Amino acid sequence: MRSQLKKEVVDNMKHLGVYRDDFEQTIDIYVGMLAQYQAFEKQFEESGFKITDSYTNKAGATNERKTPIYTAMEALRKDLATYSNLLCLNPKTYERIKRPEVPVRKEEKEKPKSKLIQALSETS
Repeated sequence: MRSQLKKEVVDNMKHLGVYRDDFEQTIDIYVGMLAQYQAFEKQFEESGFKITDSYTNKAGATNERKTPIYTAMEALRKDLATYSNLLCLNPKTYERIKRPEVPVRKEEKEKPKSKLIQALSETS
């Protein structure tokens, strides 16, 4: 599953023109978080999309609190957004780095050789 996710992320980055080998470690972390998020998403669906559950504290009071899965998903969403920014995988970040094509430099004319170099090259 992770290898397929990584392939998709790398393919997307290459398509956008932002992929570099130097980003492999960051990509691996991002892919790991994506895999975790997908696993949590499946568990969340199996729970009937339950966002809160009842909790009884030490004093005996019962309160509603977010489920651990939902809390983990919220944290992962924030981290995924941060990493997608780092990898330029969202429109806002991509637009910020997108630049027009860099003009091709004109070829410099060869500088004339000094008289000494010309004289030495003629003798050899």
